[in-house]
Amino acid sequence: MAKSSDPQVKAAGGIVVRQTKKGAKILLVHRPRYRDWTFPKGKLDPGEGYREAALREVEEETGFRCKAHRPKLEPLTYVDGSGRSKEVRYWLMSIKKGSFMPNDEVDLIAWVRPHKVEARLSYGRDQKMFRKLLESDRISQL
Repeated sequence: MAKSSDPQVKAAGGIVVRQTKKGAKILLVHRPRYRDWTFPKGKLDPGEGYREAALREVEEETGFRCKAHRPKLEPLTYVDGSGRSKEVRYWLMSIKKGSFMPNDEVDLIAWVRPHKVEARLSYGRDQKMFRKLLESDRISQL
């Protein structure tokens, strides 16, 4: 268990949206290490900013080079599995180029219609954040 003096873990990621003729689809990643479905994200490298880390992590985990749209979403703050405080900042993103190849962190991806995303996500905090995003109608604006 982490000590209360441990610094907060800082992470960033993306809600990647792909517009199709039938409407938007949202990218979810499956992480075999945790056996979960979530949004691509990861920890900041030393000296790295949140937006820069979000773009890097999405590309590392999914193979997609993306554009981050402003403004960023409201940060998520929670206690991670090791007992440390964690803050994750997300951006809505659209794909510029790339393709998925399974890797050490992500073995599967899924493109999910917005109204089915909540049911597929493994964590309540992700579901709540995505619900707020849907209510804001920002996805349809990409």
